[in-house]
Amino acid sequence: MGRGIPRKIRWNSFAVTYADFPKRGGILSSLLVANLLQVLVVMLFSPLLKGVTGRLKGVVQSRHGPSVWQPYFDLYKLFRKDEVISEDASWVFRAAPLFSFAVPILVTLLIPVLTSFPLTWAFMGDMLASGFILALGGFFATLAAMDTASPYGQMGSSRTRMVSFLAEPVLMCVFFVVSLVARSTIPYVVNKAWYLGGTDVIYPSHVLVVIAFFMVILAETGRLPVDNPEGHFELAMIDESKSLEYSGKALGLVKWGGYMKLFVLLTIFMNVLVTPWGLAAALTPAALALALGALWLKLFVGACVIVMIESSLAKLRLFRVGEFLGAAFVVSLLGLVTFFIGV
Repeated sequence: MGRGIPRKIRWNSFAVTYADFPKRGGILSSLLVANLLQVLVVMLFSPLLKGVTGRLKGVVQSRHGPSVWQPYFDLYKLFRKDEVISEDASWVFRAAPLFSFAVPILVTLLIPVLTSFPLTWAFMGDMLASGFILALGGFFATLAAMDTASPYGQMGSSRTRMVSFLAEPVLMCVFFVVSLVARSTIPYVVNKAWYLGGTDVIYPSHVLVVIAFFMVILAETGRLPVDNPEGHFELAMIDESKSLEYSGKALGLVKWGGYMKLFVLLTIFMNVLVTPWGLAAALTPAALALALGALWLKLFVGACVIVMIESSLAKLRLFRVGEFLGAAFVVSLLGLVTFFIGV
C-alpha cells in the first residue's frame, strides 16, 4: 500500500480492477465519481424510458404515439410555470415533491446500476431498506394529497395505501427467499450470487420470486392492470390522483420522481434478479459505456414486456386489485416453499 494504490482490492469477496481513475484522486474519489455517474444516469435517462414506453405502446396499438422526447418537453414546460398553492396547505404539501424526487436518487446509491462491485454507500442498506425508502416517498405523497382536503386526493390516497398495504407482504416474502438463496439481501451481493451461481438462475424458487416482484412493480408504479397511467378520470385514478393539486415546478418534481421510481425498480429487477451480467467490472470509460448500453438493452426488454401487458389487459376494478396482489403473494410463497423442499 505504501508504494501507491493497488491495481486490485478485495472487498467482501469482490475483486475490483482500477485503471486510470485512481491516478487522479484515489480510490475513494473514483467510487464517488461512479456513484455520481449512476445518479446522473437515473436522473437523465428515466424520462427517456417513459418516452420509449409511451411510443412502444402507440406502435403496438396501431397509432403514432408521442415522441420519445415528450417527457423532457413536459418537464421543461412545467419547470417554467408558476405554482398555485392552497392557502390551507401545510409544509407537508410543499415538502412532498422534494421527497418524491429525492427518494429514488437515494435508492440509486444502494443498487448496481452500472458497476458489479460495491460503491461508496453500497452497504448502507439492503433491498428491504430500498423498499422502505421508496415507501417513505409514497407516504409523504399520500399525506400531501390529503393536506389540501381535496376529495379526489383523499380518495386516491386511500386507494394507494390499500395497494401498498397489499404489496408489502409480497416484497417481504420475495426478499426472504432472496436472502435464503443468495445468503444476503445487499443488491451487489445478490447480483454476484446470481452471476456466479450457475444453475441457481433456473431454480423454480428464483423464477417464482421474479414473477412476484414484477407484479409488485406493476402495482407500485401505477401500471395496468392495477392502474392506468394514461387515464385522467378522477374517480378511477389511483396513483395520479395524488398529484392533482400540484402545478408548475412541484408537479415537475413529482413527475420526474415517478419516472425515476420506474427506472430504479426495473434496474433492480434486471440487474439483481433477472440478468445480473453486463455490469462494469472496472472504472474505465469503455467498461462504463458498455454497462450503460447493456442496461438500456435490459430496460428496453422490460419496457416491451410492460407494453405488451398493458396493451392486452384491461384495468381491474378496484376491489379486484386485491386478487392481483394476493396472487403475487401466493406466487412468492410458492417460491419460499419450493426452496425449502429442495425443488
